[in-house]
Order: sequence, then C-alpha cells, then structure tokens
Amino acid sequence: MTETLWYTRCPVPTASGLAHSLGWLGETAASAGLEFGVLQDAGPELAGHHFSHDLSGLIREGGNVPALAARAHGSPTRLIGLTWIDESQAILVGPDSPVTDAAGLAGLRIGVPAWAQDQARSFPRAMALHGFANALRPAGLTLADVRVVELDVERDPQVRTAIQSARRSTTWGVAELLDGKVDAVYVKGARAKEVAAENGLRVAVDLDASATKRLRVNNGTPRPITVHADLLESRPEVVVGFLAQSLRAADWAAGDLDGVRAVLQRETLSGPEGVVAAYGAEFHRGLHPSLTAERVELLGVQKQFLYTHGFLAADFDLESWVAPEPLARARELVAAERVPA
Repeated sequence: MTETLWYTRCPVPTASGLAHSLGWLGETAASAGLEFGVLQDAGPELAGHHFSHDLSGLIREGGNVPALAARAHGSPTRLIGLTWIDESQAILVGPDSPVTDAAGLAGLRIGVPAWAQDQARSFPRAMALHGFANALRPAGLTLADVRVVELDVERDPQVRTAIQSARRSTTWGVAELLDGKVDAVYVKGARAKEVAAENGLRVAVDLDASATKRLRVNNGTPRPITVHADLLESRPEVVVGFLAQSLRAADWAAGDLDGVRAVLQRETLSGPEGVVAAYGAEFHRGLHPSLTAERVELLGVQKQFLYTHGFLAADFDLESWVAPEPLARARELVAAERVPA
C-alpha cells in the first residue's frame, strides 16, 4: 500500500495545479495520513513516472498524449476527470509569408518535431501533426498535401522544475522558421504567444477560432486526470479528496482572475502578457473537471488520431477506462458545503 500521494502536472492551466499552489493537495494527503510528493520536485529516478504512470500512488493532470500512450502500453491507470481549456493553438508563418489561411498551406514545408525516445515523450510530434491536420481540414486538405520537415527535439524531455526553468521549450521550430528551413510551425500556449510577438511571426490559421471543438482536439484539449489503479482501489477516499480540492480550486478561480493569472505565470513559466494573450479573460470560469459524454467522445477522437499515427502501442477500450465514481462523490461533497447550515 502506498505511503505517499504523488502528484504531477504539466505547465498549463489546471484546477489541481491551483489546488497544489494553494496548499490544498498537501492537506488532503496529510488528513489521510500520507506523505505528499510532487514529481516536478522529485529526483530524476522518479520524474520519468510522469510519462509512464507506473508509480503506485500517482495522480496526473496533464497532456493526453502521455496519458493515452501509458494506458495503451499497459500501465494500470483509470480516467477520473477531463478538463477543456483552449490555449491559443495556431499555425505560424514567417513575417514575410503571403500565407493567410488554411488553403495557403498547400505545398508548404511544415516543421514537425522528430520522435523522442518513446511514444509518450513524443508529445511535441503528436501535437504538431494533429495541429496541422486540424488546420488543413477546412480547406479540404490533409497531411499528404504538405511536406514534413523533421525538427531536432530533446529525446528525453524533463518535467523537473529546476530543469524546465533552464531549458524548457514550447515552441519547436521557431528557429527553423526564422532561418527559412521550414515555412510553417504549430504552436500553442502562453510562452508561444510571447515568442511569436518577439519575432514578428504571423498567424496563418487560428485554430481556437474553429467553430467545432473536433478541430481543436489536441494534447491539451481535452486534458485528462488519471490515477494509478492501486491508489484508487486501496484509498478511494484520497482520490475523492483530491478531486474535491480541484473542484474547490476551480470555484476559487472563477472569482479571482488576477489570482489565477499570478499562479499561471509560475505554472506556465511565462510572463503576464503571454498568459493574457493565450488564455483570455474567461478561462478561469471553466476549470472544473467533468466526464461528460462530449469530452469523452473528443478524447476518443484524439485516441484514434494517435493510434492511426503510431503513438499508441495498442488500441484499448476508452469507455472501460473511465472511472466516474470518484468525481461524482467529490461533487456531492463540495455541493454539500455550499448548502447553508
């Protein structure tokens, strides 16, 4: 039986990340008699579990590529929540490019990160391929209508905070775009907004403007919360407590936009302008996790794309991966707190 509640997240807006910043996840662990550990602050021997999710006691909220790849590889995880936060996905072209829309992408050299050391760590490649596929589709185009140019990528990306602060990259291909080696790159997130502005890059396709969510499905949309099955089976009340704290943090966020933005600057390692540009003024009202049929279906769209393009070791049944009971119980707990005594 685990003696530690482990937590890991990606540098993106999450309710659990807010709950951690507020000290609430540590309180949940302490009240259950457990230690509390964060992989971003742990040693290198533990940090890799962010991608493999084979550490008993671990709850993860982050990109869906590692989560789906880990499950497809056999890691005993369960899906306990999904969030959806649009985060400024775009196709960028150079300052002097004439391309202004999806149709203009035909025949271009697109920058796509190479494979990393395994499928889970190859999330930059998956993001770029799905981002371009979604951008091309409204013009009746596919990836067969562009030329893929592979970009150098770190084969073993690190999640530890000390290393991320020094060498984290979220804008693969910008240097090659500025050097004229590629014609277009996919970017997303707060830091990408800042880099585009710093270098005079132009948005050829704004994926966040797509009318349908299916064209915005990617690594962070939807974003899963997953738990190791051992923790869920042995200490279900801890998992419920974790989700309840996330729901409380989402409630707190809905009423404190400035406070959320301050936390996000630390979480995303970007400046205030990047956070405002990437996430706008309404995202803080929609951080609550759910398991609606729509979000599960959209995760299925991502799973099928990843399987088709070689990012999953095997296909698996999405519906049986879902464990709805902990979130339902957490909602009951939080709702009861709102009822006047």
